[in-house]
Amino acid sequence: VNVLFQYHFLLLALADVRQLQLLHFCLFLGISLAALLGNGLIISAAACGHHQHTPMFFFLLNLALSDLGCICTTVPKAMHNSLWGTRNTSYEGCAAQVFLLTIMCYDRYMSICKPLHYEILLGSRACGHMAAAAWASGFLHALLNTANTFSLPLCHGNALGQFFCEIPHILKLSCSQSMLRKFGISVFTTTLAFGCFVFIIFSYVQIFRAVLRIPSEQGRHKAFSTCLSHLAVLSLFLSTGILSYLKPPSISSPSMDLTLSVLYSVVPPALNPLIYSLRNQELKDGLRKIIMKSFSRVYRQIYVHIFLDKTQIN
Repeated sequence: VNVLFQYHFLLLALADVRQLQLLHFCLFLGISLAALLGNGLIISAAACGHHQHTPMFFFLLNLALSDLGCICTTVPKAMHNSLWGTRNTSYEGCAAQVFLLTIMCYDRYMSICKPLHYEILLGSRACGHMAAAAWASGFLHALLNTANTFSLPLCHGNALGQFFCEIPHILKLSCSQSMLRKFGISVFTTTLAFGCFVFIIFSYVQIFRAVLRIPSEQGRHKAFSTCLSHLAVLSLFLSTGILSYLKPPSISSPSMDLTLSVLYSVVPPALNPLIYSLRNQELKDGLRKIIMKSFSRVYRQIYVHIFLDKTQIN
């Protein structure tokens, strides 16, 4: 039976009515374009602005890359299926999707609060080591998790109750005698996620202690509003992700699974650029300078082109 199903999986059909399929396509397209634009601007500001090479911008760059990878791993296939009314995804493609999504989600655990560190606390070498540790450990975790998941024999068909290849739904298809390995995967992932969660909580405790020492009430209010917006997206990502992986089967339903997966895999990559760009004056200034430089460059090219044309005519 396992040989029969190892060539492809059937993803969840978001709708059977053609109009609803097109509506889902448009919704996913709008969210993905917003995420691509927002994260692309952050990457441009962090990479192109030489004066922006600070730890904050360095980790914002890593977070934006992680968000882009996350949404590009899940949404394009869902858009393709909605547009063409298909459900198939290859076995290899599903494994690659699980691998990439695991890397991106893990890296977001490690990166989401690091932009709040101050430049004086982190040198360029420390930033590089932290980023390398996050990506390397995420790669190792994803490799072990994906290999373990896809080595399980499948005995319950090949229909996944999700719009992308999510590990809990793949594990539902595996044989009952594989319960020990399923439990091992869950414990390993939960332990790693809990460790990252403790690190994030500890970081925010230190941040709030520093904010409370700000003498200006206006300064405290601005700092708290920035931190709370970060915490809101972080809480959304963590709560929905943990609930999606650890909820008991008795409360599981297709609509609930779909909602949770969209909330932790699609919404945060689109919200993060909005929060960081609106709450960060340095980032807004960097984006403004890049946009002005781009307009100036285009204007000069148009002016030179017109001037040369007039010279040739004369």
